[in-house]
Amino acid sequence: MNKNVVTNGIAAAMTLAGWYLQQPLLLSVGLFALSGALTNWLAVHMLFEKVPLLYGSGVIPARFEQFKSGIYQLVMTQFFSSENIDRFLAGKQQSHSKAFDFSPVIEQSDLSPAFDSLLKVVEQSSFGGMLAMFGGTAALTPLKEPFIARLKQALTEVSQTDEFNQLVLAQLDKPEQLAGIRSQVDTIVQQRLNELTPALVKDIIQQMIREHLGWLVVWGGVFGGLIGLLAAFIQ
Repeated sequence: MNKNVVTNGIAAAMTLAGWYLQQPLLLSVGLFALSGALTNWLAVHMLFEKVPLLYGSGVIPARFEQFKSGIYQLVMTQFFSSENIDRFLAGKQQSHSKAFDFSPVIEQSDLSPAFDSLLKVVEQSSFGGMLAMFGGTAALTPLKEPFIARLKQALTEVSQTDEFNQLVLAQLDKPEQLAGIRSQVDTIVQQRLNELTPALVKDIIQQMIREHLGWLVVWGGVFGGLIGLLAAFIQ
């Protein structure tokens, strides 16, 4: 249900009913409610769309570059600051659980080149001639999937050992490594922000807040109606 349409529809119906029935009280409430709802609807609309002759409309697309800069500052200064990275690594070093879980990365990695390299080593070794008698490297092809599965399992087990995690933490704790991590994050954030367009930014913000801003229209109609009621009684 569209709050804007419903609120403005009710206010317009009250206005028409008050005018048609010659009821000043109903007409005043309807007019004030309609003016409040329409004004707030226009204000919400002006956030996202440029309205001719209305200065300041379309503020979100117009401030597109500032919006991107704000995201960049938030990510880099609040989430990936040197202090936060140091605090994260210090917490990992004090934790008794494994510091990093590499299993998802290992599971999604393509280890086919490792098997191909193994085949090449066997083919070039002293066993190459013997292997050729049994169909060459094609005879080992059925072993590819079991080999890759076993290799992933072995890599996962190694990555979960305390010794491996301590080595990773020791490398990450080096100043040059931290600077490199922050530089890579900086590059990734910049690349992703460069992919944003004014239209995409507008859609992102609309999806987040339009539903809640719709209540501005509802309450604009309600308070406008109350003001109209008060004005009618004063008259």
